[in-house]
Amino acid sequence: MPNYTFKIFTRHELEDDFFDDVDMVCCPGGLGESDSYDFLMKIHAQRIRNYIASGGRYLGICMGAYWADTDYFGLLDDIRVVQYIKQPKTDTRRPHAKHLAVTWEGQSTRMYFYDGCAFVGQQNNFQTIARYANGDPMAIIQDRVGLIGCHPEAEKHWYDYYSWMRRHWHGGQWHLLSRFVDRLMAK
Repeated sequence: MPNYTFKIFTRHELEDDFFDDVDMVCCPGGLGESDSYDFLMKIHAQRIRNYIASGGRYLGICMGAYWADTDYFGLLDDIRVVQYIKQPKTDTRRPHAKHLAVTWEGQSTRMYFYDGCAFVGQQNNFQTIARYANGDPMAIIQDRVGLIGCHPEAEKHWYDYYSWMRRHWHGGQWHLLSRFVDRLMAK
């Protein structure tokens, strides 16, 4: 994303002023397990909470969205982050890679999914940007926290990795992510 500057942090201790020149903490999804939070991020949880409380923003995609839940960073008010595959009337019960139907800002599209999350709570408590086929929120913004269950950032090699996914490559959806980030930055 050419309009943004990135600083990467890992499980190692951060300097006290690390987030001082940061507009947003981004936690993407990708390969890994939910228990990687304990190894990678738990050490930074309070610092991230403080950053958000003092006006910072958080973007979580897939696993990063799960981490916004009360069991991890605890960034949400009256919203739970749950596995979409366990939701009523879901269009998939398997966590494996697939090309799911979603509605993003009123437009039908398909997006890379790998055990992504849905958001459960009072829907007047957050702004829904995208929904899964069953109507569950797939991308939301609550105050300065933006969460996405699928992967608009998915690249071609994600689709190429699984032979059944190759035919679904759509040419990229970075424009959706960019608009989402712009909307979050306006908060």
